[in-house]
Amino acid sequence: MKQNFFYRKLVTPLIDLLRQGITPEKIALSLAFGIALGVFPMLGSTTILCALAAVVFRLNLPAIQLVNYFVYPLQLALLIPFIRFGEALFQSPRVPLSIPMMFAAIRQSAWQATKTYWTSGWHAMIAWLLVGPLAIWLMYLVLTPLMRRLGAVSGAVLKRSREVNA
Repeated sequence: MKQNFFYRKLVTPLIDLLRQGITPEKIALSLAFGIALGVFPMLGSTTILCALAAVVFRLNLPAIQLVNYFVYPLQLALLIPFIRFGEALFQSPRVPLSIPMMFAAIRQSAWQATKTYWTSGWHAMIAWLLVGPLAIWLMYLVLTPLMRRLGAVSGAVLKRSREVNA
């Protein structure tokens, strides 16, 4: 049976982790952190943030990094909304920007781009700090029963395959 990309690259590794004895709750928490930290509005920081969270909260590093890499497009999609939310929080002037404009500025001069977008960046990070912890908690509540179900299904499939091979 040919499996699609999403199943092979995301679901199968999660099933493998469940089969290794990692609890569904621990995987759900790792995924919630990976998703939330994966959209942190500072490009280039999420791998380190996820690794630190895995160490500090004793999460599963492969699971947290797996979803971190999968949500990279979402990080780009949420970058400007986090900046706009930060501008609203701090009642700061609206900075004209777009993702292509930001990447062009970085290509031209990373230092100048950093200086130009510094205030917008830290406003976006504060906005994420208001949203991120709540998002982690909500995702954990949703993902835990899903991981339990995935663990039960993968356990039943593994048991059936052992019986067939015996």
